Amino acid sequence: MPLPMTRPFKHPKTGIYWLRKRVPAHLQELVGKVEEKLSLKTREPGEAKKRHAVALAALEQRWENLAAGPRRLTEREAHDLARPLAVEWLALYEANPSQQDFWPIGLGGVLWADPPVDLSLSTADLLRATPEDSKRTQLRDWCFRQADQLLTANGLRAAAEEDRKVLAVAVSAAMQRASVQLERLSRGELIEPQATTAAPAQRPATLPLVRFDDLLKGWIAETRPAKKTQYEWTRVVGQLQKFLGHDNAARVTAEDIVRWKAELVAQELSPKTIRDAKLAPVRAVLQWGADNKRISQNPAAGVSIDVRQRALEMKRGFSETEVAVVLPAARLEANPVLRWLPWLSAFTGARIAELSQLRREDVVTIEDVWCVRITPEAGPLKTLSSERIIPLHSALLAEGFLDFARTVPSGPLFTQIRPDKFGSRGGNATKVLGPWVRSLGIVDERISPNHSWRHRFKTLARRHGLATDVVDAMVGHQRRTVADSYGEFPASALQRELEKIPSLSF
Repeated sequence: MPLPMTRPFKHPKTGIYWLRKRVPAHLQELVGKVEEKLSLKTREPGEAKKRHAVALAALEQRWENLAAGPRRLTEREAHDLARPLAVEWLALYEANPSQQDFWPIGLGGVLWADPPVDLSLSTADLLRATPEDSKRTQLRDWCFRQADQLLTANGLRAAAEEDRKVLAVAVSAAMQRASVQLERLSRGELIEPQATTAAPAQRPATLPLVRFDDLLKGWIAETRPAKKTQYEWTRVVGQLQKFLGHDNAARVTAEDIVRWKAELVAQELSPKTIRDAKLAPVRAVLQWGADNKRISQNPAAGVSIDVRQRALEMKRGFSETEVAVVLPAARLEANPVLRWLPWLSAFTGARIAELSQLRREDVVTIEDVWCVRITPEAGPLKTLSSERIIPLHSALLAEGFLDFARTVPSGPLFTQIRPDKFGSRGGNATKVLGPWVRSLGIVDERISPNHSWRHRFKTLARRHGLATDVVDAMVGHQRRTVADSYGEFPASALQRELEKIPSLSF
C-alpha cells in the first residue's frame, strides 16, 4: 500500500496550516522526536502549498545531513549557511539603521585577530581585561552560539571543533557585511537594491547535494552522444570539479564559472578551445540539470569568451598550386591511406574521419551512380546529418578508385589505420596524413592538412554554381531552412551538381 503524500495540515482551531511529517525510525534518536511539526504561518491554501514544499525540502535535507554523520565544513559551505543572517539583520534595522548598536563594525572587522600586545605594560595590566576584550569575547561567544544553531537547524554535525570555528567566523563575516551597510544607510547613502535583498535569502541555508556525475548520467541517457563525446565531456566536468574542490552542481555559481574561465585563460588555452571544449560541455550538462529541475538554474548560461581569430588562425582551402603538389604526390604512394584519402577528400568534401572508416560494402551503385555511403555502422559520425551518400566524381573513377576498392573483399578499406578506443580512425589518419602533407612543403599554418580539403570543396562549389542545398547534403551540413528538409536528394541529382566541378589536368 503506497504511503500518503505529505500535505499541509490545517489546524482545526486556528485554521493555520502546518507541516507535519513522521521522522524515519533510524533518525528518531538523533532528531529527538517521532514527528516534526512546523507552522507555515498562513491560512491561505495556495500559499500554504508553496511554503510546505520549501519547508519539506529543507526538512528532508536536514534529515539527510543527520544521516550522513559528522563531516568537515568548507569555508564556502559555512558562508552559504551564514548568509541568511545578514539578510535578516538588514531587514531588522533597514528602516532605522542608526538603532543597530549590537555589532560594532570597528571591532567586528578584526574580531578573530589577536589584539596587539603593549610590552610597556606590567604583567598585571596585561592580564586585566579591557572593555574591548570583554566585547570581543562576548561577540565571539555569540558567533559560536549562532553557529551551533545553524548546524542544528540544518542537521549538520561538525566533525571537529575547527569546523565550529569556521562557521562562527562566517557568522561574523555576515554580520559585519550587514552592519557596514546599515552604517552607510544611517548616513543617508544609497546602496544597491541587491545589497538588502540578497538572492541567497530565497535559498535553503544548505543546498541539496546534486552530484555532477548524476547530471552527466542523465544527460548521456537522454542525448545518447558518441562514446568519444561522453569521454571528453566527462573529463572536462571532472576538471571543473577539481577546480571547485567539490562535486555538488547545486552549489555552483556564475562567479565560479567565471573564475574557472580565468584559470583556463591563465593556462594559455586558446579562446576557441575554452569556448567549445570547456565552457560548452559544462553549459550543456548544467542546462540539462536546470531543464530537468535537478538544479535551480544554469550558472554557466551567461558565461562566454570573446573568440576573435587572428589572421594566421583563419583556416583556408588548398590553392590550385598546393593541390598540384599534393595530389600528384599521392599518385606515387603505395600506402592506400596516402594514395586515396587526399583524392577522396578533394572530390567528396567529406571529413577525414568519415573517409578513413569507409568499408568495401560502403562503395555502392545507386540509380546507376557509383557512390560511397557514410554510415554509423562504419564508425562514429559527428552529427545526425553526417549520415549520407556521396557520388564518386568522374576524376576518382578515372584514377582507379573502384579498382582499389575491389581488392578489399569486405570490411574497412584502410586497414593500415587502427581505430581508437572509440572506434574512430580519423585521429590516427590525421597523424599519418598531416606530417606527410607538411613534408611536401605545405607549411602555411592556415592550411589544415585534412580539413582544408573541405574548405576548398565549398569554394569550388560556389565558383561553379552548385546548388547550395545539394552541397550541404554532400558535405553533411545541417539543412538551413524548413524548405530544405522537404524531399530527398537522389544520387542522380547529387552527381549532376558534383560534376560541375571540373577534373584536374595533371
